Amino acid sequence: MDYAAIKITTAQAEEILASNYGITGIAKELPGELDFNFRIDVSGSPSYIVKVSRPDADVAYIEYQQALLRHVGTQLETSPRILRDKKGNSLVRIKDEQGEERLVRVLTWVAGRMWSEVNPVSNGLLGSLGTEAARVMMALKGFDHPQAHRAFEWDVAQGLWTQEHLELFSQEDWEVIAYFQGGFQSNWEHYNKLPKSVVHNDANDNNVVVEARIPSEKVTAIIDFGDAIYTQVINDVAIAIAYAVMGFENPLQASAPIVKAYHDEYGFSEEELKHLYWAVAMRLVISVTKSAMNKLKEPDNTYLLISEKPAWEVLRKWKAFAPEFAEYFFRATCEYPAHPNANEFRAWAKTQTISIRELFPSLTSDSVFELDLSVESLWLGNYTESDDLSLFDFKLAQLQKEMPQKVLAGGYLEARNLYTSTAFDRIGNEGRESRSIHLGVDFWLPAETPVHTLFDAEVVTVADNNSFKEYGGLVILKHRVDSWEFYTLYGHLSRSSLTRIAVGQQLAKGDLIGWLGNSDENGSWSPHLHFQVLLSTLGYVDDFPGVAFYSELPVWSSICPDPNLLFKNPGLAPPVRATNTDLLTYRKNHLGKGLSLQYKVPIKMVRGQGVYLIDQFANKYIDTVNNVAHVGHEHPNVVKAGQEQMAVLNTNSRYLHPNINELAKELLATLPPELNVLHFVNSGSEANELAIRMVKTHTGQRDIIASEVGYHGNANTCIDISSYKFDGKGGAGAPEHTHIIPLPDTFRGVYTGADAAEKYAEEVANQVKNIAAKGRGVGAFIIEPIISCGGQIELPEGFLGQAYQHVRKAGGLCISDEVQTGCGRMGTTYWGFQLHGVTPDIVTIGKPLGNGHPLAAVACTQEVAESFANGMEYFNTFGGNPVSCAIGTAVLKAVRTEGLKDNAAEVGGYLKRALTALSSEFPIIGEVRGQGLFLGIELVNKQKHPLAEEAAYLANRMKEHKILMSTDGPDYNVLKIKPPLVFSQSNADELLYYLRKILREDVMNR
Repeated sequence: MDYAAIKITTAQAEEILASNYGITGIAKELPGELDFNFRIDVSGSPSYIVKVSRPDADVAYIEYQQALLRHVGTQLETSPRILRDKKGNSLVRIKDEQGEERLVRVLTWVAGRMWSEVNPVSNGLLGSLGTEAARVMMALKGFDHPQAHRAFEWDVAQGLWTQEHLELFSQEDWEVIAYFQGGFQSNWEHYNKLPKSVVHNDANDNNVVVEARIPSEKVTAIIDFGDAIYTQVINDVAIAIAYAVMGFENPLQASAPIVKAYHDEYGFSEEELKHLYWAVAMRLVISVTKSAMNKLKEPDNTYLLISEKPAWEVLRKWKAFAPEFAEYFFRATCEYPAHPNANEFRAWAKTQTISIRELFPSLTSDSVFELDLSVESLWLGNYTESDDLSLFDFKLAQLQKEMPQKVLAGGYLEARNLYTSTAFDRIGNEGRESRSIHLGVDFWLPAETPVHTLFDAEVVTVADNNSFKEYGGLVILKHRVDSWEFYTLYGHLSRSSLTRIAVGQQLAKGDLIGWLGNSDENGSWSPHLHFQVLLSTLGYVDDFPGVAFYSELPVWSSICPDPNLLFKNPGLAPPVRATNTDLLTYRKNHLGKGLSLQYKVPIKMVRGQGVYLIDQFANKYIDTVNNVAHVGHEHPNVVKAGQEQMAVLNTNSRYLHPNINELAKELLATLPPELNVLHFVNSGSEANELAIRMVKTHTGQRDIIASEVGYHGNANTCIDISSYKFDGKGGAGAPEHTHIIPLPDTFRGVYTGADAAEKYAEEVANQVKNIAAKGRGVGAFIIEPIISCGGQIELPEGFLGQAYQHVRKAGGLCISDEVQTGCGRMGTTYWGFQLHGVTPDIVTIGKPLGNGHPLAAVACTQEVAESFANGMEYFNTFGGNPVSCAIGTAVLKAVRTEGLKDNAAEVGGYLKRALTALSSEFPIIGEVRGQGLFLGIELVNKQKHPLAEEAAYLANRMKEHKILMSTDGPDYNVLKIKPPLVFSQSNADELLYYLRKILREDVMNR
């Protein structure tokens, strides 16, 4: 049948509705496979949906749909209602232009948005889909009709018809489809006995209505009962999953909220969950097969091809999951034990009394010292120490010497940061994930320690696994208990062990398995046994995961139960650590009430590494905010410098010591020759406090000119000159001696034209006049070269030079606050003031200098230094101490020797250009500004009104994808980017990828 000839136009739909129903409206075409569907919008009234059949429509089938709607309408208020025509008919027969009979139905329109229009699809929305799909299924329970038992190609249970069309596919695609068809067919006998009912059978993204509000968290209705069929109930949720998880990196994880919510309403049996993996796959197989057929049959019908590409993407990803693992995942989701034998194993293990010496008969004691190798471990030290395997060996040997009678062991479900290979990474639904959860227990013992089996066993795996650096020599044994079985895994055995046993060999309890391998045989790791209990091998032949993704912990902890269930050794009990809730509760009760936490859901950070912050589960977050870690979190040379000096001496600066001179030399080498006197302090606040004290001593004046929304620290004097504080919540306005100029913002400030620099400089001159009018003189003008809390505001070109002239003419000093902008962050220059071709009288330096250690400095001219030394001693107990100076020197050397200033210029320039290009794609980005790795992205609407809510949303969504961002600016609508200077182009690309992804989301485009 020629599709173009039978197609109904929007004009025809409008005429059909008007002539038969007396309703006039505007038609919009909707997708449809069998019917031609239209939404009709009527002025001042609810909308309707018009469904016009094809000429060859099956009347009995359409009447079946009408009966379904009437039945569901008595159960669910959200269901569409059937509209009757002028004559009272619910089904209208008309003639088309060719004289062919068409059947017309009109239904009430369910208000809201279609699922296909929603971005992003949240876990809450996925769960709501599961709930609504189950409610529709429950509403259909008890309904029956002859048409519900028809032959139907879209019924998953009838899906093996697709085997007849494999010739439509390439060899690669054929293999994917045949795999799922074969798996489905092999399980048919049990699948066919599953509970059945009439179900909706088509909860696709164009049949699911979502609440209109943004963001959407609720499904309001599931419409179009045209595919309803009597089939296995499990098929209904499978279909919802198949369409809802399209576009997700990890479709199995995305399916969890749907399955859980559907289960809460309906209650899946364990047997049903065995078949869900195959049912999802078969729906997708039907979909791609139908698309392949329809390309030949109706190439103009784009609706029939709408899901083809995303369906293939899900199929390929779905195939990567072992069917067993998917079953266990669904079981855990529905709060069954993930592995069916988990409870049996635990009950049986309680009856066992096994000593560690049965595993290692050569030991004289089974007393254990728990070796903490978790991401939270202080014993591991800096990340370079754990990567240094010879150092790890030495530390391990020293620890063993301290407790010669104990076995060093532990590690079950320990979150480890030791697995640095990208082979342990994947991209999940919420950014990058690393396999980090250790699934066994490690026993750190000498090479050649004999290992014996704990139970009668059959050898199922013997493999040299050294190339994976996960197990080395690997042996897996199978043990039978009554009607079920389990396995024990022995990793890091010697190669000689692998020659003495073979797959299929029977071992008796106590038999020798082999010996621990040496470091060369274990991927350079110290000799140890990785011992793991498995309830399933998941189809692995010569390997098995020893570490898992944190997001899959409930499944893996069931498949691989705690080996200490067998040993019951108190030394192997995992440490008890405070939960995030515990930490938060204590903090709220006992720490200052003004302390804030980042993000709606705070994160516990336990380790830093370069550009990353790492939480207690070893999730790595790219840190784009923390400019304190200037040369990278826990930079090894910086850490080492502090550790070495702290080990021998830390005292005040009243004694001679070379470290303070070394730091001074490194710092002065970066500054103009005029700024050649340094005072070392402990923080940026203290540096600015000291700078103001210098000003008062040198000029005899107290009046300070500063910028609106400027922030200069948390000491009393600093608060007095920080508009960001005294003009904000809890502030009392500017003190008498503080004079504020407008924020020199050329994007949304008071002056934005070509003469903005001159006008903002005039504001400085006006404040000089105001001070003089009060009979006082100017003490100083303080400003950041890029105003951070103001929203990364770049000073207009020429402004700073003119402002300095006005201040100096009045006898005042000029202070450049470089606490955030200094030490190479600007990229093209070492200090922010150098961007403007000026030299201040005083420079204050803070955060970056210590890389997280409390260290700061004030640089000034000889003239200022001489006047400050007026007889009153300046002494700072900790300022300039040898430890701080060693750390500061290491930081400055790292900037110099590692080319970090150039990296800031190169990567920052690349990122700024890319962000600017992004602003063309997304007009919500009003301006991208800043220099080097000190950038700001301002979000505004078309009228340049600030979009604080969108900025906060973006920052929190980026955090969910493991990228840390924060907002700033007087209206909190600016995203700031000021990462450690080791931030790379690949880090920038990852940032840009997720920014673009989230900028497409509904909240960002309201």
